[in-house]
Amino acid sequence: MSDSEQLPMVDLKPAWISPGRTALCVIDVQVDFASSEGLLGQYGIDMRGLEPCFDNINRLIASARSVDIPIIFIALKTQAATDSQAWKLWMQRQGRDADANSAICRQGEAGAEFYYCLPQDGDLIVEKARYSAFWQTDFDTILQQRAIDTLVVTGITTECCVESTVRDAFHHDYHVFLPADACAAYDDKMHAASLKAMAMNCALISSTQAVEHAWSQP
Repeated sequence: MSDSEQLPMVDLKPAWISPGRTALCVIDVQVDFASSEGLLGQYGIDMRGLEPCFDNINRLIASARSVDIPIIFIALKTQAATDSQAWKLWMQRQGRDADANSAICRQGEAGAEFYYCLPQDGDLIVEKARYSAFWQTDFDTILQQRAIDTLVVTGITTECCVESTVRDAFHHDYHVFLPADACAAYDDKMHAASLKAMAMNCALISSTQAVEHAWSQP
């Protein structure tokens, strides 16, 4: 049994993630993060382990569309003028190339485009400049305007932008559900550890199949 299968999976009730209160969030499924042709792929990171996650995200997107649940695509869009100086110094102190690593998902470049899991007309898009979708964005306003109090969160990477967004969502008093098989990291152990930490502190862990089943109920 894998680490993710040992997670405390919640007995998901349809009312908890019902239409009218819930949004499906897709975080950072972009070329630079997800494609072998993107920046991280060019650095040699193996992207093949992400593919099952992307297939499950697309299943959830289709399920959400069928019951008119809003789908919010969240994307990192960076610019040299607004790069985090704290992040750069943090990289430099580790002996890493801060300038090269900052040039990920640059605004207007191919690496920032969505990959595999694609928005359609009517879907919402939130662009962010840091890990969390809440940091200096209109994400919270979008949710409040639609009376959404519950998020089903998917995407990459589990321990970074997904977890940062989940923790901020909890701090903003949203109910957060994570389908464990619809988010992923480049390291399976990191993925499992992040899910366990969120399950302990701020989110309820479920599965793609359980969410699909909940959304199929009348």
